[in-house]
This record gives sequence, structure tokens and C-alpha cells, in this order.
Amino acid sequence: MMRKTRPPRAGGAPGKRGAEAAVRVARPGDAGAAEEKLTKIAGLSAVAAVFRREPERVVRLYYDDSMKTAAGPFCAELARLRRPYRLLPPEEMARVAGTVLHGGIVAAVRPREVPDLALETAKQWAKVGAATVLLDGVGNPHNLGAIARTLAFFGLGHLLLSDHPAQAGLSDAAYRVAEGGLEFLDVRRLTGVAQALKNLRSHFHVVGTALHARGVPPEAVPLDRRPVLLVLGNEENGLPPPTLAACETIVTIPGGGQIQSLNVSATAAILTYSLLLRQAER
Repeated sequence: MMRKTRPPRAGGAPGKRGAEAAVRVARPGDAGAAEEKLTKIAGLSAVAAVFRREPERVVRLYYDDSMKTAAGPFCAELARLRRPYRLLPPEEMARVAGTVLHGGIVAAVRPREVPDLALETAKQWAKVGAATVLLDGVGNPHNLGAIARTLAFFGLGHLLLSDHPAQAGLSDAAYRVAEGGLEFLDVRRLTGVAQALKNLRSHFHVVGTALHARGVPPEAVPLDRRPVLLVLGNEENGLPPPTLAACETIVTIPGGGQIQSLNVSATAAILTYSLLLRQAER
């Protein structure tokens, strides 16, 4: 457990030279170019989550004056790991984060691997009744982050990303919007989605979502002993036809008709609460 402490002086244990290297502009061909390959996790909740779950992934830490106290335990941990951290002025924080929406603190971390989902792993998830969400073509990283935050909030632990060419990945924006939620999810890749879903139907009740009123409302979705695998599609076009055809049940959230559909992250929140959690209580 990290102790509450004041942050060491800017630069910390690695010394001034190491601290300067942490914030200098990376140029092609030099050692600092590796910085561009790191994921930037911004915001106190997200940074705290990665330090709690996998502090060894953190390579560098940046924070502004408003976060000096909160950054103290993180700086102490990085000092122990002999990794740099730096107090920066606002304009430098925005440059390092790549956005002004950094919340005063940014961790540069080694990217997480997203391994392919093996059938045996899926069977284990199903055996313990672990409801799962698959995103097939959800292209906006903000939506991915919001869905991850919802799943983590409700205590679900698994998220699948398809090999759809439009599917968003674990980007800086997704981590920022997830507010730490991605650190609590086992994220896997599902390839060859239509056939994979057919193979998984022996273990999961595969429920797809439709943009138009062609499915049943959430309360009419039949539940059985298999956990639900909820499939969410592209924000504009919904699920690809082969994916939709591979689903056993199609669900639609009824609306008033003024707006065509909900944002996919809102749909995920409603169905997680009304469908996935309903099944978990059985």
C-alpha cells in the first residue's frame, strides 16, 4: 500500500536529467520517440486506478499544481520504481496529454495487450455466470470508454472488442472517459464474429441490439441458465447483418419516436441494468 505523503520535488528520484527527458519533445529516431507509443491516461480517477491495479505499467507521471497533494503517493511509488515524474505548468500539461481535458494529472503507461478470446476462456466465463458485452463496430472511443465505465460501475468484469474495421481500441480518449473503468475489465478480442458467436451459443445466450423497432423490449428477453452475451453495434449502422443473424434474441429499447435511437453508451447502460443484472440476480 502506498503511503500518503507530499510529492517529492519535481523530477524525483531519477534526478533532473531523467525528469527533463520525461517531458522533452520526442523526435523521430531518438530515444524519446518511444514516448509516442505510450498510452496517456488522464484524470485522477483513471490514474489512481492504474496505480492501484498495475503500477508497473506506469512509465512517467505528469501533474500540475492543483494535483500536488493527490500525486504524492504516485510519486512515492514511482520513486521506488526509479521512474520519473514532473510538476508542469498548464500549457505543458496540455501538450503532454494531447488535450486540455487532462484533469491536472497524466500517467504515460505501457499499452495493455488485448489478447484474442480463446474458446476455453469463454467457457470458464460462462461456467461462473459472467455476463459479457461485445462491441462490434463501435467506432467512437468516447463511447467505448463510457461503456467500460458502466460495466465497471455495475461490477461486470468482461468486455470484448470485435475485429470490425471501425471498432475503436484502448486509446487515450477511451481511458479518459472510462474514469478508471478499463482497469477493472478483462478486455479481449473476438475475431470472425459471426462464426464465433454461433460457437459461443452453447455457453452464452447471445443477445443482439437493433436500432429500429424489430426486437423485443428488455423485459421480454427470455433468460435461461446461460449468461447473456450482449452485442452492441456501430453508432450509425448498428450490427452487421452476419452478426445480427448469429444472435439468438434481438432486443430493442422502445422510445417515443421523436429520435431514431439512443447513443450506444446509453443503450449499454440501460441494458446492463435491465438485462444483464436481472439475469445475475436469478
